[in-house]
This record gives sequence, structure tokens and C-alpha cells, in this order.
Amino acid sequence: MKEIVNFFYELGNLKRVKRSGWWRLGIKDSENIAEHSHRAAIIAYVLAKLEKANAEKAAVICLFHDIAEVRIGDIDKVNARYIDTKHVEKKALKEQVSKLPENIGKEIVSFFDDIDNKKTKEGIIAHDAEQLECAIQAKEYLEVGYKGTEKWIENVKNKRLITKTARNLLDTMEKTSSMEWWQHLSKIPDDTKYRKK
Repeated sequence: MKEIVNFFYELGNLKRVKRSGWWRLGIKDSENIAEHSHRAAIIAYVLAKLEKANAEKAAVICLFHDIAEVRIGDIDKVNARYIDTKHVEKKALKEQVSKLPENIGKEIVSFFDDIDNKKTKEGIIAHDAEQLECAIQAKEYLEVGYKGTEKWIENVKNKRLITKTARNLLDTMEKTSSMEWWQHLSKIPDDTKYRKK
């Protein structure tokens, strides 16, 4: 039980490890890995429902995919030119789960393989969800004034999405303001029907 609890404590550090690619654009308080993984998992769940796949598995793949970054940090595309990220990340992950019950550790490693090898429908969906989350975050940063984030959106659009549903969601995201969801909520409700006559 102690090793499981220590694993939980270790994962808490995902809230402290910032996503490094955003630093290159001067974003000082960028999202952390836990924030990225949380929204990616929700995106994966919805995307899998739309694609008629196992939504729970797709979401869980996203939740576990980046946990090794507690040990190796978030390696962005510039760093990845010089580091064999798949090998390093998988090595860290295997060590990370080695003290968990064997069936749990093996399953967590299989989630990593699902998304990186894109051999299962859920792995493909989890991959697309991670990419969509990155594009959505880029759009949010762009709309508050960070220039250069549009390149992240272009990269996702041009090279990375596999499912048709993910491509459709990206197209819709590009045409939708990140602030639209709350605009109607900020209006003062008409309370005239409650006033005494």
C-alpha cells in the first residue's frame, strides 16, 4: 500500500510541471501537465463517443499518457530533436510503475503503447484528443494576445489528426471564440416576473 500511496504523491507533481513548449512564446504561467491531461481525457471521452469507441478506455489512456513527465519533464519539439523521447519516456514510465501491483503496472504501460503506437481505435482517439487539447490551448492563448500560438494550431491541422471527427472539431474550434461559451451567461436575467405589482 505504501508504494501505491507514494505513486499518488508522485503524480501530484504533474500539477507543478509546466508544459515547456509554451515557454518559447513567452507564456510565463503556462498550463501544467495535469491541466493538459485532464482536458485531453475529457476530449478523448467525447471523441470516442462520437467515433463509437470505448470512451472510458480512451479517456484513461489520456490520463496516464504523460505521467512519466513527472520524472523527465515535458519535452517539447525543439528538445525532442536531441532526445529519443519515446525511449526515455517509456523507460521512466516502466520504472515509475514497477512497484505497483503487476497487473496495474502492465496496464498503465499498455495505455502508453496504445497512444504511441496508434494500434487501437482508442489509442488513435487518445492521440487525437491530446492534439486537439494542444490546439484548443493555443487558441485560448492566441485570443489573449500571445502571438505565435497559431503555429501550434496549424501543425495540428496539417499533420497530426487522424479521425474525421477530430478534424471536424478542430475546424469548428477555429471558427469559435474561446469566450463564446460564457457570453450569454453574463447577461443579467429578466427578473420582472418576480417583482411585486
